[in-house]
Amino acid sequence: MPTLFDPIRIGAIEAPNRILMAPMTRARGTRGHVPTPMMADYYAQRAGAGLIISEAIGITRQGLGWPFATGLWSPEQIAGWRRVTDAVHAAGGRILAQLWHMGRTVHPSFLGGAQPVSSSATTAPRHAHTYDGHRPYQPARALRLDEIPGVIGDFRTGARNAMEAGFDGVQIHASNGYLIDQFLRDSDNHRDDAYGGSIENRIRLLREVTQGVADTVGADRTGVRLSPNGETQGIRDSDPEPLFIAAAQALSAIGIAHLELREPPLDGSFGVGYLPPLAPVIRPAFKGVLILNSDFDAARAQADLDAGTGDAVTFGRAYIANPDLPRRLAQGIPLAKDDTATWFTQRPEGYVDYPSAG
Repeated sequence: MPTLFDPIRIGAIEAPNRILMAPMTRARGTRGHVPTPMMADYYAQRAGAGLIISEAIGITRQGLGWPFATGLWSPEQIAGWRRVTDAVHAAGGRILAQLWHMGRTVHPSFLGGAQPVSSSATTAPRHAHTYDGHRPYQPARALRLDEIPGVIGDFRTGARNAMEAGFDGVQIHASNGYLIDQFLRDSDNHRDDAYGGSIENRIRLLREVTQGVADTVGADRTGVRLSPNGETQGIRDSDPEPLFIAAAQALSAIGIAHLELREPPLDGSFGVGYLPPLAPVIRPAFKGVLILNSDFDAARAQADLDAGTGDAVTFGRAYIANPDLPRRLAQGIPLAKDDTATWFTQRPEGYVDYPSAG
């Protein structure tokens, strides 16, 4: 069986190891959602990852509601991300752009007061992060049927812009309670048209977005992230196993390069699954590279590779404080601890000042 340190081909990308970097929002862009120079340093420091999956990047102003997060819809944003990808490639790395539409979790303050959109007229629980602090989420409206082609078009444009910005491919963010997840799971999707009700209907938007992106940049440069076993931002499903098996089968038929599963364990430290991870039953349904995520250490990651449950693992928080994570794991060097207080500041502290070992 392969080890974490063995190379793997992920579609068009040759990854030198299976210790991949998970997408993580870090809020270091500008208020205009443009990447900053220190973001190039941050990602280049972590170029030893088998593959970097970028922080979530907004494909359109309608779908981006996180302070100081970045987008890919303007020339300035594309140029900013080009500086990042150039730095990663100069350091010998590979990087994907994660494409993001937040759906009902966009606060109206990001939209000039306009109402956010979702699969149905619902409201996310708890509060949104805004430039004015925490504010309650507001009711979303259901996307009209005639608006859905535009959303698919926004994903295609975002993918095209990502390639212009120098990314090696893209990952569609279909997890964590954001727009596509709001269509997938029945806690939020109450539609009675072609995008609601049956499993076949609820996976329709995921399938159409993925096919559109694959047609734009190539299936071998396209991936998807799903979160089958956890409740995130109030989104869950009453019967997730058949839903996510069907989703994996549909994605496999398109021929995408990878599928990443964010599945916190029942005793997870960062999110808790409401049922055990579904990766073992999803594995037979997906023929591409299956990537596992959430609360992994090296031992658990290698055990899942040994069992054939997945082909590679994305590490998130471990990469925050350990830019040289693959070397540390290979040499048994103790891992540094990250500072949660600096996760979302706009400062370099806790971002680009974690040293490599030695």
